[in-house]
Amino acid sequence: MSALYEGSHRTLQQRFDTQRLADRIEERLLRRALTDDDRAFITRLDLFFLATVNSRGEPSCSYKGGDPGFVRVLNPTTLAFPCYDGNGMYLSMGNVAATGHVGMLFIDLCTPKRLRVNGTARIEPAEFVTPAYAEAQFVVVVDVREVFPNCPRYIHKFQRVEPSQFVPREGVSTPVPGWKKMDWACDVLAHDDPARRE
Repeated sequence: MSALYEGSHRTLQQRFDTQRLADRIEERLLRRALTDDDRAFITRLDLFFLATVNSRGEPSCSYKGGDPGFVRVLNPTTLAFPCYDGNGMYLSMGNVAATGHVGMLFIDLCTPKRLRVNGTARIEPAEFVTPAYAEAQFVVVVDVREVFPNCPRYIHKFQRVEPSQFVPREGVSTPVPGWKKMDWACDVLAHDDPARRE
């Protein structure tokens, strides 16, 4: 019995004669906890992609960025990352609150390399982790269920130019994004939004 594959996966594996390979990957590469190499990889990255599922079973995917190390490996089976000010829709975070199901895709676009982490997430207060993240509204804590690398051959190689000026940093004033000053948005911002002070 496979813990990873369902009938729909097996149907395609049989159609394309990849079941033996899929089984070998599950046997050799699938892990239930993060290794020291996984920790080093995750903590040097400044981005990842987050997949969530709402209460209707519909998926959503979003980009998450910060300074290197903004995703913290608290222990071999627990990750944490901050929720910074965004567009106020809370699509991903609302999905986390509703179902907790998450998939995290960590990609180094310069090397290239990638790692998948699946698990169950929950929302915790910003002070749940120390040191606290600058300007975090709250943190997301992920209980790791599956970890496995992905072949990087289709990752286009990029070169990092500069970090985002909008990532909150201790002791630095975070600029207000231009869209919050536009007519369609400025009158409906949260009462404590920094853009209201400008």
